[in-house]
Amino acid sequence: MRDAVTSLIKNYDSTGRYLDRDALDTLKSYFASGTERVQAAAVINANAASIVKQAGAQLFEDIPELIRPGGNAYTTRRYAACLRDMDYYLRYASYALVAGNMDVLDERVLQGLRETYNSLGVPIGPTVVGIQIMKGIVKEQVEAAGVGDAAFVDQPFDYMTRELGEKDL
Repeated sequence: MRDAVTSLIKNYDSTGRYLDRDALDTLKSYFASGTERVQAAAVINANAASIVKQAGAQLFEDIPELIRPGGNAYTTRRYAACLRDMDYYLRYASYALVAGNMDVLDERVLQGLRETYNSLGVPIGPTVVGIQIMKGIVKEQVEAAGVGDAAFVDQPFDYMTRELGEKDL
């Protein structure tokens, strides 16, 4: 897993360039937002179970056919698997927030996930909706915790949504 610093240095090193003004500005921005990124991760850590529970409740309220007979979250086992997956997405989003880099999402979450879900018959559309619901909840909680501009919270959730999203949701 790489963070914003190692990714930036790797890119410059691979082209044999010194860090230029853009690179230094990127580093300054990353370090300036470091405290807020750690605060956001602490909020997620302290509230993860309730975030997942609240997001799951909203998802099943918005898309009730998921928990009806024949739905993908019908039966206790499938319902629990859905919440477990939401917890995975939330945990890895917190890692990406701290790292300031989305590589961990590619490496640990997204590689092969679409294919796995398709082979198991798990609809991706509701997964994307659930990720966006969690983003909203996390952002509210991070802002309530006093983090100034919480716009950076969108990054990992939007990245997962974009990578998983289907054209015909």
